[in-house]
Amino acid sequence: MAHPLASIGAEHQPPGVSVPKSIAGDYPSGTAPKGDLASLVPSSKSSKSNVHSLAALWARKYFVSVTGQDEYSALKEPDSLKEVASTEGRERTTEKLLQNLNLASAQAWSLTETLLSEEIRRHGINPDLINPLEIAADTRVLFQKVLAAYAERSTPRRLSVIVGKDFGLVRQKYTRVDRRAIGFVSMQFHYTGQKLLEWLTPPEQRLWLPYLKVMDDHMYMPLQAAYEAAANHPLDSPALSAVQHLLPFSSKIAVSVCNQVCRLHPSYASYSGSLSHPTVKTASIRDVEMFQVYLCLCVLEDDIRSVQQELFPLCVMLYPRLKVSWKLVQDMLKTMGWDMHDRLPANEMATFLPYLRTLTEMFSSDVFQDA
Repeated sequence: MAHPLASIGAEHQPPGVSVPKSIAGDYPSGTAPKGDLASLVPSSKSSKSNVHSLAALWARKYFVSVTGQDEYSALKEPDSLKEVASTEGRERTTEKLLQNLNLASAQAWSLTETLLSEEIRRHGINPDLINPLEIAADTRVLFQKVLAAYAERSTPRRLSVIVGKDFGLVRQKYTRVDRRAIGFVSMQFHYTGQKLLEWLTPPEQRLWLPYLKVMDDHMYMPLQAAYEAAANHPLDSPALSAVQHLLPFSSKIAVSVCNQVCRLHPSYASYSGSLSHPTVKTASIRDVEMFQVYLCLCVLEDDIRSVQQELFPLCVMLYPRLKVSWKLVQDMLKTMGWDMHDRLPANEMATFLPYLRTLTEMFSSDVFQDA
């Protein structure tokens, strides 16, 4: 049986945690131990970004995404990649994936059900909220829209803008009653993508993977909710400025954090393999980015409820099944906090600090001591 905190997500509308604004000042500057993130206090005027649309900002970071490549980089690649990147090559890839989409979706649900069926009972989720036919159908519609954009030579960064709203609507649909239902949707979506990869040649996989990453990002992360929360802020909002500063660094932070955690746990193996395995590493990078987006949402909403009602219960549901230890998560959060500290101005880091500390405490060893 999981720790009692696993029941946080069982109530549909639990009250938000009130985060004390003074928490960033628990330690005088320079006196906190290295392991405590509270050593940072505001000290400089924040630098405002010229990009005020978080959707555009998130899309723009795909220019430098470590896993992403767009059609421009394909021009420098071998002839095999140029061929699949051509209009005719993309159309052939799209047709191949569309022909196998139904089968991939069916195989994905079998994997999802095997992984998570017991969690419905264990977490007290209403089984009526988990409709496999509906989840599979919604997943296929999203893949069809992305494949249409892929065939039309849209770049991964452009795709983020094209389909972001559609993914947001699907997330809202499945989180409206019980946010934990999104765990089944996200795993169905992830497994469908992995199954489709099996029908592609290595050059096709290389070109398609950045698009798959965009889709994974929008399914796992509350990006649309963050965009909507940002719309409620004036352009000179300190919270908005802090989020705008963090997002362009989020991928670099995620890669750095995963590399450091791999060094800390060189022999660790999860459900899908070692931490250095390409598939596991890609998923790990996405998870670190996901934690950052939830952190941004907390800052923009001035509330921790998205972590209480969605992120924490989902982690309690998924991580034990995926053989991700809580020690691994704790090391990830600690490393992520210090990486943010090294990249952000002090006053903007202080904006994140109350929520980062609350997030760290929720995933602390005290919570999972009986796990």
